Amino acid sequence: MSSPAPSNAHQTESEGYVQSKTEISLKDRFFRYFQHEITALQEQMDRLGHTALIGGERADAIDHCLAGIARLSSEVKDASASIPPYDQRIYADAIKALQDKLAEVRASFAPRSKFSFKTARKNPSALSLSEAAEIAAQGRRHIPDYRSNDNSMQSPGGLTKPETNGLNNSAMPPSSAGDSSVSLSSHTGVHIVLPISASHATVPASVTSLHHCVVDMSIPTADGRPFAGLVINGVTESLLLCGQVNGAAHITGVKNSVIVVACHQFRMHDCTDVDVYLCCSSKPIIEDCSGIRFGKIPEIYAPEHVKTGKQPNLWDQAQDFKWIKAEQSPNWKLIDDSERVSDDMWVNILPGGPGMSLDAILKAVKVVGA
Repeated sequence: MSSPAPSNAHQTESEGYVQSKTEISLKDRFFRYFQHEITALQEQMDRLGHTALIGGERADAIDHCLAGIARLSSEVKDASASIPPYDQRIYADAIKALQDKLAEVRASFAPRSKFSFKTARKNPSALSLSEAAEIAAQGRRHIPDYRSNDNSMQSPGGLTKPETNGLNNSAMPPSSAGDSSVSLSSHTGVHIVLPISASHATVPASVTSLHHCVVDMSIPTADGRPFAGLVINGVTESLLLCGQVNGAAHITGVKNSVIVVACHQFRMHDCTDVDVYLCCSSKPIIEDCSGIRFGKIPEIYAPEHVKTGKQPNLWDQAQDFKWIKAEQSPNWKLIDDSERVSDDMWVNILPGGPGMSLDAILKAVKVVGA
C-alpha cells in the first residue's frame, strides 16, 4: 500500500520555501523524535512474549507500553502548533497502528477457548506498522540534507535500538511537562530524546549519573523556551545536547564527554577531558579542571539572538580560577578547526539517523575511539 509522506514533501522552492543546510525546523526535529519513540515502543511490545508471567511482570510491561503510547499521543497534541494538520493525521495513524499491535499481542497471550468466532475484519483505514515505517522512510527523504542508507528499514523509522551494556534500558521517561523541573538520572548505554512537551514552562534541568549515553535536550528549548538553569553532575563517556539555558549552567564531575550548550553563565568544576561547544554571553569559568577544550556552538543549536549578533558569544574567553599565573592556563584550550565536529555531522548524523547506533554517534563526536 502506497502511503503519503508528511507535508514537508509538498514544500517546494517555487513556493518560496528555502531551508539552509544548518536549519532544521522544529517540525522535522519532532519527526525524528517521534520515529525514535515509535521504534522503542514496538521493541517493548516485541519483548512482551519473553517477559515472565510470575509476579505480574508481563502485566507491568503491558501497562508500560500503554503508558508510552498514551504519552506519545499526548506529545503529538502538545506539538500541534508546530505540526501541519496533514502530518498530525499521519502521526495519529501511526499511534493507532501501535495500539492495534499491542491489542494483537495481548490477545495472543489469552487462553484459547474450545470454540472461537472469526475475528472482525481489520479497519481498512488503520495504518500498519510496516506502513508507518514506509512513511518514516519517505519523510526522511524530504528532510533537507538527511541521508539514508540500505539498512534504514531494519526497524520502524530506521532507528537502531539503544545499546544495552547488559542492562534493561526501557527506562521511564524524564520528568518534564507539569513538573517543577526536568531531571535525567542514573542511565547507562541509552539514547534519550527529551520531548517537546517539556517546553510548556521554563524550568530548571538536571542531568546526573550517566555513562555511555547520548542525551538530546535541545528540542523543547528550540522554540524560545530555554531552561531556567542547568546542573550536570557525574557524567562519563557521553554526548549531552543541552539546548538553551536562560541562566547558569553548572557542570561538575564530567569526564571524557562532549557538551553542547547555550547559556548566559558557564561554570565547570572538577572535570577532565571534556569538549564544550559553547554559546555564552559571559566569560566561561573553569575550576579544578584539566583537558578542557572549547569550540563555538554549532549553527543548528545557536540561539537566534546570537545568530543576529544582538548578544555577544564569549565562548573562547574562558577563565581558570585556579590558575593565577600570567601565562595561558594549561587546563583549557580551543578546539582546532581540524578536530571540530563538522556542521554537516551535527545536522545529518547526530540526531540519530538511519542505521546510527549509540556507539556510532559517540564515535562521530570522538567520545569513544573508532
